[in-house]
Amino acid sequence: MSPHRRVVSLALCLLAASAGCKQEAPSPARSEGAPSKPSSPKPTIGLVLGLGGRGDHAFNDSALRGLELWAAGLQYTQGGYQEAAANPERPDPLGITPMVLQSRVAEDYEPNLQLLAEQQVSLAMGVGFMLENAVEEVARKNPTLPFLLVDSPLLDAKGRAISLPNVRTVVFREEEGCFLAGALAGLTTKTGRVGMVGGMEIPLVKRYEAGFRAGVAATNPKATVLVNYTGSFTDFALGKQVGQDLLLKNTDVLFAAAGVDGLGAIQAVKEARDAGRSVYVIGVDSDPSHLAPQAVLSAVLKRVDRVVYEAIRDQRQGRLSGGTLSLGLKEGGMDLAPVRLDFPGKAEALRTVEALRARIISGELKVPTSPGASSP
Repeated sequence: MSPHRRVVSLALCLLAASAGCKQEAPSPARSEGAPSKPSSPKPTIGLVLGLGGRGDHAFNDSALRGLELWAAGLQYTQGGYQEAAANPERPDPLGITPMVLQSRVAEDYEPNLQLLAEQQVSLAMGVGFMLENAVEEVARKNPTLPFLLVDSPLLDAKGRAISLPNVRTVVFREEEGCFLAGALAGLTTKTGRVGMVGGMEIPLVKRYEAGFRAGVAATNPKATVLVNYTGSFTDFALGKQVGQDLLLKNTDVLFAAAGVDGLGAIQAVKEARDAGRSVYVIGVDSDPSHLAPQAVLSAVLKRVDRVVYEAIRDQRQGRLSGGTLSLGLKEGGMDLAPVRLDFPGKAEALRTVEALRARIISGELKVPTSPGASSP
């Protein structure tokens, strides 16, 4: 089997069974339990996931929610897709068929996107900054196919933002949502020490750190912020270890911003909580409160679900255009998940956080984008 065909074969295995995936994959028109393309008159929308994959309870799962649950009205299970139960809080389905491809390594991105093009999807989507090069390459080869790239602009060889007429790119002002999380952490901590578990130490994640640090400083300037990076987004055990190390340093609120590594940090806080410690964790991208209801204080929500759904809607309505969108609190691209746990002073803390949100939205408060910048 050629290297290219092997990559495609691996990409088409069910995510739910990825650990035991065989190279004998189903037909290229069938992946993730979706019906084969020729059997459905509905347009097919393709999505290439980042390395964390389905089940990261964060970025990828948010994209899948926008595609499968919202746009297609389907619920994914181990056996494939089922029609989702009606929910008045969910947007109206858009009459599409989802096709989802997982990438095991970064080298899978380009052939997976090209496979979507060969399957004549109506829209090809890549989620995660690591897909930037692949989206650009495949979009240039397929100029009549619209693409969505989430979490990065297209960049030239010198790192300057460029645009293609068939690519919509979406970036987020992550620092704004992280500022609110830091403000909440500063108001919640009793030890005066809060921590952050970061993934790869890259500019994108450094914006998370910058916003979080600034938010803590805004509400608790005497608090200490400890930050450790795992260098990964896919290592649960490492994330748990780093989380445990921070808890040993008397932090009582952790911000887990590290993909699958962040799930490990959440587990560390859950176990400490189960052992009687009064500690909390703040998640990222999606709300992970169902994983540890007594430990998750909130989460910084990056509304990838909304971005994916709206791109599909715009494509269906014939108004999907190229260019870059920048989304923050004002546009609803960033948010803070509901604070479900009780703690002393909660009501006043939430009023303070909402007042800070209003100042950011109005433009009165500018959140720094690098950790070394001055706090507002």
